[in-house]
Amino acid sequence: MQNEPALQTFEVISVQQTICSIVGSGPAGAVLALLLARQGIPVILLEEHLDFDRDFRGDTIHPSVMQILDEIGLADRVLELRHSKVYGIPIKTAQESVTLADLRRLKTRFPYVLMIPQAHFLEFITDEAKRYPNFQLVMGARVEKLVEEDGEVRGVYYRGQDGWHEVRASLTVATDGRFSRVRRLAGLKPIKTAAPMDVLWFRLPRFPSDPEESDFRISGGHLLVILNRYDYWQVGYIIPKGGYQEIRSVGLDALRREIARIVPAWADRLETLREWKQIPVLSVESNRLPRWYRPRLLLIGDAAHVMSPVGGVGINYAIQDAVVAANVLSDKLKAGKVSMRDLAEVQRRREWPTQIVQGFQSLMQKQMLGRVFTADNSFTIPLFLRVLLRLPGVRSLPARFIALGIWPVHVKNQ
Repeated sequence: MQNEPALQTFEVISVQQTICSIVGSGPAGAVLALLLARQGIPVILLEEHLDFDRDFRGDTIHPSVMQILDEIGLADRVLELRHSKVYGIPIKTAQESVTLADLRRLKTRFPYVLMIPQAHFLEFITDEAKRYPNFQLVMGARVEKLVEEDGEVRGVYYRGQDGWHEVRASLTVATDGRFSRVRRLAGLKPIKTAAPMDVLWFRLPRFPSDPEESDFRISGGHLLVILNRYDYWQVGYIIPKGGYQEIRSVGLDALRREIARIVPAWADRLETLREWKQIPVLSVESNRLPRWYRPRLLLIGDAAHVMSPVGGVGINYAIQDAVVAANVLSDKLKAGKVSMRDLAEVQRRREWPTQIVQGFQSLMQKQMLGRVFTADNSFTIPLFLRVLLRLPGVRSLPARFIALGIWPVHVKNQ
């Protein structure tokens, strides 16, 4: 395997034994670790970075996740964290405004998407997990190699600030994101499910007189995603794959003029974008693994299936994966034996919801983004979508689909 370190040249400082080792303390890894710890299962959570404070990560907590948190008694405490709420998804063009999903129609205690910086959410979940003596969080732990014996994954080697360490576990779970190193080390290759695109992410100041509403703006062949983050706007400027160099070649002034044309109210604050390093480009694509497991190894969340940003459901589905994994595997872990059939059961329960939502995302990208990128100011919302949103009994489906998923996931034995 290329780029793998030659471990024999390093001294392994320590060897730890646990029941479950989780690689990656994102939403899926943190929530899974908490659910297992609550049931008394020894778990070690390995996070490559030294803290959670990384910019431009998904910050959406959907109603389905709030319901999960409510089932384990944490929803009210999460609501004490600084947050904003999104009650709908308005799409605005030069001619019209359509609300794609009105979450206020939902019969739930949480009819909104909660916007919380992911760093704060992860700190909250891992702090809760630290209340259990069988939980251990290791920051700055970069997993570089799998421990493999007799065709089974018996754990991982990670490199910390003080050198090499080994963690042996009955089960290793990879939740290390869309660029999963564990996935590569395990020789598992995803298949693409939607055309890739790029997003320019940047911040603009938010003034007290600004509206509260987050929205989408379509104008002149461009799409802006505008998210309310308390004292600033988080803006995603969606462009065709590979279009960044063309935008950069015409200069920052041209980009500022184009944004001001789409949102004239921002003309007085665009000078805060002074250099390109303020505007990172994110490559976005959708994919999934044909198989999410190997003997004693399971992949969930973005490591198993990268969701398109359409609907902002990536965190939602990653956490649902974690809940299902805990439901299926907890008793097996307590008994000390997790079979391939058990790991396959996790994939079976989560694969169809994942495929359905990825199919919907792919359809929306083809129907909307393809037309957006080639249209001028005459762009209108597709007829099929406008008709759908007017039909009684049907118009609530987009909100349910985005907010709650294909079918509900509940925490067992908590």
